[in-house]
Amino acid sequence: MTSIFFCGNCGYESAKWMGQCPGCKEWNTLVEETVSKSELKSGNIMSRRNAQAQVLAEIDIRQEDKLQSGIGELDRVLGGGIVQGSLILVGGDPGIGKSTLLLQLCRNLSDAGQKVLYVSGEESLMQIKMRADRLGDFAREMLLLCETDLGVITEVIRNVQPRVVIIDSIQTMYNENISAAPGSVSQVRESTGTLLQVAKGLGVTIFIVGHVTKEGTVAGPRLLEHMVDTVLYFEGDRHASYRILRGVKNRFGSTNEIGVFEMGDKGLREVANPSEYMLSGRPASASGSVVACTVEGTRPLLIEIQALVCQSNFGIPRRQTTGTDLNRVNLLMAVLEKRLGVALSGCDAYVNVTGGMKITEPAVDLAIVMAVLSSFRNVPLDTGILAFGEVGLSGEVRGVSMAGQRVAEARKLGFHTVLVPAVSAPDCEKQQGIKVIGVRSLQDVMEYIFG
Repeated sequence: MTSIFFCGNCGYESAKWMGQCPGCKEWNTLVEETVSKSELKSGNIMSRRNAQAQVLAEIDIRQEDKLQSGIGELDRVLGGGIVQGSLILVGGDPGIGKSTLLLQLCRNLSDAGQKVLYVSGEESLMQIKMRADRLGDFAREMLLLCETDLGVITEVIRNVQPRVVIIDSIQTMYNENISAAPGSVSQVRESTGTLLQVAKGLGVTIFIVGHVTKEGTVAGPRLLEHMVDTVLYFEGDRHASYRILRGVKNRFGSTNEIGVFEMGDKGLREVANPSEYMLSGRPASASGSVVACTVEGTRPLLIEIQALVCQSNFGIPRRQTTGTDLNRVNLLMAVLEKRLGVALSGCDAYVNVTGGMKITEPAVDLAIVMAVLSSFRNVPLDTGILAFGEVGLSGEVRGVSMAGQRVAEARKLGFHTVLVPAVSAPDCEKQQGIKVIGVRSLQDVMEYIFG
């Protein structure tokens, strides 16, 4: 038995205590834990025949066929379906709907004849049953287990041989070979390592539910995210109805895909057309409102950018943003003042991305600029206009990727005019039934929207 100091914030290991963690630079986060050097009992799960080397060209990729979950948005984020033998981490704030989403997954798989095991370390069987009754009837292939001892859980998985296992949550599991308390860095790391061996050795897909810290990251060591195959974050305001499932790591697909859900009284409902959902309730004739198009993975999304600009009553104007980067908005306002002579230095500015989305793509720069100009002059813009493009420090409008798909999404939702970068206009003019206007600089934008 040896004592090692772990950082409770990032999982950094040290042989001695230090006031400041060298990894994350946080103070007083190192805690002492006793680590056993003995081998884990589950270390022999991997069979000897799996250790044989194979020729890459002879491997048949069809043996890794993906299992459809019955939830289209979840399959999109996972890269087309559930890969056999994968280890998937699902994180999110308390009450956001992680357990509800996984219960719906279990219901769909059990209805399709797949054996599913739901392991809960936080709730009793009766509590899970009461929550499951809201979702509907479950088939007999749905099995429940309330247990926190990882040795018992591993033995049950071997005996039951399920296709999918849900662990809710990893912070409640403990390994008897580790003397630390459940939820500690050592327990979380060793428990995840044991589940990884179970998933790869037995070919079972395991979903792990992880709590998040106040910074929004999964609690426990950073090694936890490196060990798993896929990391999914369930985002959104639990007081609102929308939820966004985002993949931040995926060994079997894109990491930029998102799934949009709506929370109802009978669980989560997929939002098939997120663009229409994000634009619902848009004002008809209000200044400072412009629709932009951003791309998440392969999906174009239309979002509304709102800006409110007014004269400041203080010596230092206030700038505030919701859903986009504050520094980026300050940069764009400086470009407007320098290149177009718009006096914004004495104005308060508030920029909001509706729908609860967090956008970091520079393609929304042009829409932010137009919204700020519209609010500053108090002139409403045509609700049928959409804009996208990156704005540089010289006031130029630069091209963005997937311009044709963005214009096609705008045409599908009834927009009649799209302002695009001039370099992207030839690719967008192929779209029929919509007017494409290429702009090279902010001066062209001013001349178009204000005559």
